[in-house]
Amino acid sequence: MSSVLKPDCQFRPMLENDLDAVMAIEPTISLHPWTRGIFNDSLQSGHAAWVLTRQDEIVGYSLMSIVLDEAELLNFSVAAPYQQQGLGRLLMAHMLEYAIALGAAVMFLEVRASNTAAIALYERASFVGVNVRRGYYPVENGREDAVIMKVAL
Repeated sequence: MSSVLKPDCQFRPMLENDLDAVMAIEPTISLHPWTRGIFNDSLQSGHAAWVLTRQDEIVGYSLMSIVLDEAELLNFSVAAPYQQQGLGRLLMAHMLEYAIALGAAVMFLEVRASNTAAIALYERASFVGVNVRRGYYPVENGREDAVIMKVAL
């Protein structure tokens, strides 16, 4: 892998045993968090699932599906105390490299239109907006658009 890791960071495949730690993070950073069942189903389906650890603590994770030559980033998360430290860039670089290794030619993701920090991270990784799903995400008083983004690998 060409991305440079901080000395105390490592990537490894997500295991079912990691779900307690993942579930401790997920509701703290997502307005509509995935359930343990969704994570478990994703693992059982064989989706590419990775955790980023720092000093043996899970600080980020991502799950992706691959169909033919297309990758879709399903969940991309860094624990709140570890955001704005470059760990999201490391995790994104890892997921892009892994998608390429699996034969993907393009990666897609969707993100809340209001999540400007995530959109900026994705744009730094060369993602571009290609479409909008109107009213895709539920919010407290209605619905919010999802921005569909893509990058050629």
